[in-house]
Amino acid sequence: MVVSTPENAPWLVVGLGNPGPEYAMNRHNVGFMAVDLLAERIGGKFKRAGKAQAQVLEGRIGPVGPAGRRVILAKPMSFMNLSGGPVNALRDFYKVPLSQVVAVHDELDIDYGALRLKLGGGDNGHNGLKSMTKAMGADYHRVRFGIGRPPGRMQVADFVLKDFASAERKELGYFVDRAADAAECLVIEGLERAQSAYNS
Repeated sequence: MVVSTPENAPWLVVGLGNPGPEYAMNRHNVGFMAVDLLAERIGGKFKRAGKAQAQVLEGRIGPVGPAGRRVILAKPMSFMNLSGGPVNALRDFYKVPLSQVVAVHDELDIDYGALRLKLGGGDNGHNGLKSMTKAMGADYHRVRFGIGRPPGRMQVADFVLKDFASAERKELGYFVDRAADAAECLVIEGLERAQSAYNS
């Protein structure tokens, strides 16, 4: 039996969101958007993962050939507030250390389009992170994509489940591209390098 170590284990890059076309362009689904873009770059298609309630794609990012980092891209299909079960099932199946799990998610307390990367920490009321932390602990990486706070008296739950505004959509592709770049940099070059390049 091969024991999985950080040297030979894959990275698990999880986009957080809600399944279904009605949620596809919601602010809460920006994690799905970034992971979809990573899948395009790898050149593969997501498939249903065995017993885990998720879609996955296995591939490599970084240098071509064996020097590339093995990654599992994943989108939980359980709805946001139950993300932890599918993610933990994938982590067990692929023997991924918790320190090599990356969650890409929306973040209310960061201005729209800004990124912040970190390891561990609280969930800041984010139900996807809350579920992941409950299932496996908090010491995983996060790529936090700023969506800003709701305007006026709009409830947070309503705000995150609305599509990006038309003015926001003009730059959304660029910002999602940067989030995908940041996740790649984190996996290939490490957290410190990714923070210095992408934290804003």
